Amino acid sequence: IDDMLFLARADNAQAVLHRERFDLREEIEKVAAFFELLCDERQVSIKVEGEATAFADRTLLRRAIANLTSNALRHTPSGGRVGVTARANPDGSVEVAVSNDGAPIPSEHIERIFDRFYRVDASREESRLGAGLGLSIVKSIIGLHGGRITVRSRPGERTMFSLYLPPPTADMT
Repeated sequence: IDDMLFLARADNAQAVLHRERFDLREEIEKVAAFFELLCDERQVSIKVEGEATAFADRTLLRRAIANLTSNALRHTPSGGRVGVTARANPDGSVEVAVSNDGAPIPSEHIERIFDRFYRVDASREESRLGAGLGLSIVKSIIGLHGGRITVRSRPGERTMFSLYLPPPTADMT
């Protein structure tokens, strides 16, 4: 219910952003620490890399990163690795990439995975565990920040979701 309410507020531009500057790697490490027990249970590791300072709503961005990390963990086989990388770009924008060793998302599903309630049940074995709202929430959070999200998933490569936050402008500060 909370997820549905969040999405409704985001759709109607009722979500208020509380932007601040913060160490993005530190937030990513908090997310990784939160999932530590699940990683141990599933025999999956999380590797955090990179450095960046974000100017964003810390709570919402942490939620987006946690949703992507949770999905990555769910779809990574035992012995696999989830990677979370922060990168500051020369133009002031920031990128967060979450990757995993799991089976690729079939290309016919890529365009729909950000739709509410959409799940790729047949191809990714643990999709049935979620409600199909996680990725739509991530997309809404990044959209509220004026950013974008991309996904790359091909056979023989790691699946990677990338969040792009634009550089701060004078009206944001």
